Amino acid sequence: MAFSLDKRKEMLSTDVLSNLRSYKYSSVDKSYISQHILRHYWNYVAEFMPPWLAPNVITLIGFAFIYTNVVCVIAYVPDLVGPGPAWLYYSFAAGLWLYSTMDNVDGKQARKTGSSSPLGELFDHGIDSLNCTLGGLIECACMGLGPTGVGAFITMVSCLAMYFSTWETYHTHTLFLGYINGPTEGIIIAVLLMVVSGIFGPEVWLTPVADVVPLGGDWILRDVFVVVVALAFVVLHLPFCVYNVYQARRRAGLPFAPLVLDLVPISVCTLATFLYLNSPYATVLTHNHLVLFALATSFAFGRVTTKIILAHLTKQPFPRWTIVMVPLIAAPVLFDALPRLGLGFTTFFEVPYLVAYLLFAAGYFLWWAAAVINAICGYLDINCFTIKSHDLSKRNK
Repeated sequence: MAFSLDKRKEMLSTDVLSNLRSYKYSSVDKSYISQHILRHYWNYVAEFMPPWLAPNVITLIGFAFIYTNVVCVIAYVPDLVGPGPAWLYYSFAAGLWLYSTMDNVDGKQARKTGSSSPLGELFDHGIDSLNCTLGGLIECACMGLGPTGVGAFITMVSCLAMYFSTWETYHTHTLFLGYINGPTEGIIIAVLLMVVSGIFGPEVWLTPVADVVPLGGDWILRDVFVVVVALAFVVLHLPFCVYNVYQARRRAGLPFAPLVLDLVPISVCTLATFLYLNSPYATVLTHNHLVLFALATSFAFGRVTTKIILAHLTKQPFPRWTIVMVPLIAAPVLFDALPRLGLGFTTFFEVPYLVAYLLFAAGYFLWWAAAVINAICGYLDINCFTIKSHDLSKRNK
């Protein structure tokens, strides 16, 4: 397990950057809703985008809606239970929908303005990575799940889905979106749930299932939602990611088994997260530090996935480990194993530890992102947040 903070190893050489010129974006979207309904909506919205607006700016605008939602969570429902005012939940729905809209329009703007580039894919999917825990956190607040094990699961499960999709894309060279997928149907369902919370309040999810449909048992609507999310990942997402990678390796005459090692880091981090959050000595859930934890893991996970995406774009080996994983892996040791032995850390140190983790992960991610963006822009002679004149001339040809 090799971690490195050597800045020279994080830089991109000219030989590595040269692979960007042969990269071709490939995706498959089988969703009937996106193909036959939302595609027309996205095209319509794209027509309103001025030709001088850079696609990456559109991506950032979309992400700003999510961060606005997070600020509203902290301001109005910091306990992630509420209830908050009805308009808050409607704003959650609007923010998530606008984020999704911008996420689909930025690519159309790139093609319209002739400014498509590998940087756009890295930037787009990097923002998606940052949104994984934040979108889950907003959903947690929307349903009044609170700082509980269920709330933590909803907050973090998108990271697993994103990691497997990124791993799949790296090895198949194609982004696969199934007939039912998170970026389309998942977003729609989440938006509808937020609207329902706005109409009836988040306490509606505590309604017994038996009051809605004639079924026995003690289940409530919230339980059904959690089970559906878990099954969507385990049944509809994970198996197809593995199958697509297996098929790609088989067609190429390459073994599949060695690729299982790529999944060791995310497995270790998932186990560490579970042990840490469920430790009787940890305070993330018992003292409501889930928002802080989600912000820290947002940047940490964003660093993990963007490193894989960049490796795919530049044809580098699959990066299994990165330094931002260390604080997360160390957390169950510091705040569970050692206290059980009567050693070291207490709850007094936990919040400073999480704050330091947030600052480290955010600082490291932003430094790395700036370095990579500058390197790619310099090599491809493009700008990140503006459109150069030669891009516009390509569009007009």
